Amino acid sequence: MPELRFNGKVAVVTGAGHGLGRSHALLLAERGAKVVVNDLGGALDGTGASTGPAAEVVELIVKNGGEAVASADNVATPEGAEAIVQAARDAFGRVDILVNNAGILRDRSFGKMSVEEFDSVLAVHVRGSFLVSRAAFPHMKEQRYGRIVNTSSPAGLFGNFGQANYSTAKMGLVGLTKTLGIEGARAGIRANAIAPIAWTRMTEALLPAEFEQRFTADRVSPLVAFLAHESCETSGEVFSVGAGRIARVFVAEGPGWRTDDLSIESIADNWDAILAEQPYVQPTTLGEQASASMKAML
Repeated sequence: MPELRFNGKVAVVTGAGHGLGRSHALLLAERGAKVVVNDLGGALDGTGASTGPAAEVVELIVKNGGEAVASADNVATPEGAEAIVQAARDAFGRVDILVNNAGILRDRSFGKMSVEEFDSVLAVHVRGSFLVSRAAFPHMKEQRYGRIVNTSSPAGLFGNFGQANYSTAKMGLVGLTKTLGIEGARAGIRANAIAPIAWTRMTEALLPAEFEQRFTADRVSPLVAFLAHESCETSGEVFSVGAGRIARVFVAEGPGWRTDDLSIESIADNWDAILAEQPYVQPTTLGEQASASMKAML
């Protein structure tokens, strides 16, 4: 296959000063995209700010012959989100690709988690992805083209101790991705999500030390780049990715069980049938799910 390039395309990558976002930005720039490197430059818990991380990535891109500008705006505020997208339009005239990667951690067991710790994580991951997507969406719609890649997590898809806030946020991004895929379809906008496992400053305290060499960020970024490419027409999907392995993750509904005499006891008696997984249906929209469920109910 010929090399997939992004010549003439403009990409915005949030949280691109470190780790996965940095890797995504560098790869897109290497393949010809003009990149807005956004990073607030704060600590893992979201405190503090610095223009340094974004500027360093821009410097590296330019040194390698690419084009990029830095943004230290906050994804979690409407003004910050608008400024990030406007930076792309001011510097390069358009925005074609949005990679929502910015995130923070405030891990705590559920019984000890504060409201502020819960809200702050959702503010960056979910609200931030919503706000920057909302800022970019009208421009993509007007030009009849766009690619959005959101960053979910296995913690959101399957749960993880001590991460009720993070897990909630990351599963919320699955719903946002699927709806963006549906609403953007007629305008040529495709939206997908990744659920990466990679050794970064966010995960180094959670992953075994032996993961460092195999689970590098550059073994995730090629999937992000493919999902951001014009040749990729897939939309509304979620992909697990790590150490070079990629797998589709999907929500399915089992065959279920029905009766005309529903009671607490009949549910208990037929619990195994209710838990059955085969044969399953895999709807891609609410309408498809409702149609399949109605057929099974009637």
